Amino acid sequence: MDIEKKMDLSIIIPAYNEEKRLGTTLERIYTYFQNTGLIFEIIVVDDGSKDGTVNLVKNFSIDHPEVKLRCHLKNKGKGAAVKTGVLSAEGDIILFTDADLSTPIEEFEKLKKAIDDGYDIAIGSRGVVGAKVKVKQNFIRRLIGMIGCYIIKMMVVNRFADTQCGFKMFKNPCGKKLFKEQMITGFAFDVEVLYKAVKNGYRIKEIPVEWLNSSESKVSVIKDPLKFLKDLMRIRMGF
Repeated sequence: MDIEKKMDLSIIIPAYNEEKRLGTTLERIYTYFQNTGLIFEIIVVDDGSKDGTVNLVKNFSIDHPEVKLRCHLKNKGKGAAVKTGVLSAEGDIILFTDADLSTPIEEFEKLKKAIDDGYDIAIGSRGVVGAKVKVKQNFIRRLIGMIGCYIIKMMVVNRFADTQCGFKMFKNPCGKKLFKEQMITGFAFDVEVLYKAVKNGYRIKEIPVEWLNSSESKVSVIKDPLKFLKDLMRIRMGF
C-alpha cells in the first residue's frame, strides 16, 4: 500500500487579471521548487479576473499537477485571495508571493532558514539593512509608502520596517489560525495579520530581500491609500 507523502510547502499566488505575467511566474516557481526535493503545491487564487487568467492556470496545471486553482466569482481584494489560499493550503509551511514576483522566488531560502531556526513567521522586507531594491517605484508611490509606514507604526504596530512586502512565510498552524481570523480583505491585511501575530506571541523574523518594482502595479495611488487608512482604523479600533 502506498503511503501518501506529506506536503512540505504550499505557495500561494493571489491573482487578478494576471494573464500577461502569470505564465512566466508559474514557470519560474515550478522550475525552482522542482529542483529542491520538496513536495510542494502552488495554489493560484483567481480574484474574479476578467481576462484569461483562469484558463491560463487551468492549461498550465494539465502538465503540472502541483498547480491548483481556487476562484472567487467576483473581485474581493488581495487579502481575501491570500486568505482563501492559506486556508486551503496543505503544506507544513506556507509562502505567499505576488504574481509579478517582485521578490524573486530564490529569496525563499532566506525565509525558510528563519523557519528552520524556530521562527513561526518570516517576512520579506525592503526596509531593513541588507535589502536590495533594484527597481524603485516612482516618487509618488515611494512617498505614499513612507507615509503609510509611518502611520502603521503610529497607529497599529511599530515592530516592523516593512509590513507590505508581498513575500511572507508561515508555519502551517499559525498561518491557519491567523488567516482564519483575518477580516481585512484589501491591502491592509498584512498589517492585521502581523498585528494579531504579535498579540498572539508568535516569533517573527523580518528578513532583507531583493525587490524589483513592477510598472504594472494594480495599486491605485488615490483610492487604495484612503481604503488602507480606513482599514488601519478598523484594526486599531478592534473592528
